[in-house]
Amino acid sequence: MPQLEATPTIDYQSETYKDAYSRINAIVIEGEHEAYENFVKLAELLPEHQDKLTALAKMERRHEKGFQACGRNLEVTPDMEFAREFFSKLRDNFQKAGEEGDIVTCLVIQALIIECFAISAYNIYLPVADSFSHKITEGVVKDEYLHLNFGEEWLKARFEEVKPRIEEANRQNLPLVWGMLNQVEDDANVLHMAKEELIEDFTISYGEALGNIGFNTRETVRMLAQGLRQGV
Repeated sequence: MPQLEATPTIDYQSETYKDAYSRINAIVIEGEHEAYENFVKLAELLPEHQDKLTALAKMERRHEKGFQACGRNLEVTPDMEFAREFFSKLRDNFQKAGEEGDIVTCLVIQALIIECFAISAYNIYLPVADSFSHKITEGVVKDEYLHLNFGEEWLKARFEEVKPRIEEANRQNLPLVWGMLNQVEDDANVLHMAKEELIEDFTISYGEALGNIGFNTRETVRMLAQGLRQGV
């Protein structure tokens, strides 16, 4: 009988792993921190949903603390300077939209792009995570779908009115995600997270979100392809 190829054992204590983890861990900590700030801003922009958005913000704060604990568990100091730079373009675009009162762009960035990015990364990470991080990440993923759902429902209810603005926000921000994935490809590989799987999972998640809002299949494919062409 042919021998099945054994799954390589991951050495979570190796210097190579810890070096890569210092950046990946920082990215998820910073991502959750910025999500907290973004939901606080959205609560200001959408006072009729303030209680819901404030609750989502508090959830993101708990996630941030959870991922900080993951780093401490592996005795890794997260490279927060790297992470803040990593998110800088999306952060700047969200803040600019927030200052302009552009709720649609804010929701596309936070409730669609960032949440789909996070869900995809966590889904790919779960099978290769250390036991402590696995437990934390599993709980976080369940919460993230609630955040995605809020953005989907708000945009869906106003789809015809906001459709052009969604398309413009997609053109401005989706290419940044592909660039971000390229930037962490080497570190992700060290953690046994293949870039191709990240792209595939994100594409499916984001495409489903666009479909749930009201875009047809042709429009969704066009929006995804446009972002990919510009981002690579």
